[in-house]
Formats: sequence, structure tokens, C-alpha cells
Amino acid sequence: MRLDKFLKLTRLIKRRTVAKDISSAGKVIVDKRTVKPSYVVKIDDILELYLGAYIVVVKVKSIDEKEIRSNPEAGYELLSRNKNAN
Repeated sequence: MRLDKFLKLTRLIKRRTVAKDISSAGKVIVDKRTVKPSYVVKIDDILELYLGAYIVVVKVKSIDEKEIRSNPEAGYELLSRNKNAN
């Protein structure tokens, strides 16, 4: 599943276009490298999202679209949510 679609379905980001803009701007990091909106999310990926005043770190638990649509929180595990020092 594409990164921008995953972020939208799990409701980490409200709209897919916003998810696309954030990842295009280099504010999504996987394995210490920035990724594009077309990045294919895999189970056990650790995503670092730089969202305004917060840094949100999540671990991908599921990429099954039907499961995520019925229960968005089943798609990820929240590892941390901290204030951005910048």
C-alpha cells in the first residue's frame, strides 16, 4: 500500500493530498531516509512523521485495506508522540 494512502486510511493524516504534500516535503522518514508518497509501506516499518509541533513515531502493524477501513487503529502502533524541539 502506498504511504499517502496508508496515512489517510489510518487517520494519521486527514486527507490524502495533505499526506502527499507532507511526504513530498521530506517530513516522513523510514529507516533514516525520507520517502516519497509512492513508497510502499511494509509491515514492521517504523514511520517518523514531522507534523507541525509534534514528532509522531508509529510502527506499521497491518496493510490490509479492509481491516484498516473498519478499524484504523489496527493499522499501526503508536510508539511515541513528542513535541518538536525546533
